[in-house]
Amino acid sequence: MQQQGIHMLAIIFAMMGGVSACASNDTVDQAVFEPEYLGVDTLVLGDDLVSLFVTMRGARNRADVAAYADCAAAGYAMDHDYGFARHVRTTIDDKNGVWSGDTVYTISAALPQGLKTIDAEVTLSDCIENGIPRV
Repeated sequence: MQQQGIHMLAIIFAMMGGVSACASNDTVDQAVFEPEYLGVDTLVLGDDLVSLFVTMRGARNRADVAAYADCAAAGYAMDHDYGFARHVRTTIDDKNGVWSGDTVYTISAALPQGLKTIDAEVTLSDCIENGIPRV
């Protein structure tokens, strides 16, 4: 009798594992990330200060918008013969699935001080690898 109870417990545990495995597969979001990059508007604030307004659809979160802004900043720096940028600030908003980022960067020929510096050449390489346009 005790052996039959152990056998029944083994069956129950096996069924629970199978059910939970099925449930976890069904609940995993398999959505494909297909962002639409809608453009960048640039406002020069000074010789080494630039504001970039990026807009996109299909962002998964704020990090996607920030990455787009970083790519735009790196592209701007390279286009103006600067090798580096430093992130100053970013404001991100989502309205009905259209994400916008209002960002400010300093640009410079030498690596600037600060925590959020961007090596334009390296960043552009990452942008290309990730399918993010530079402008």
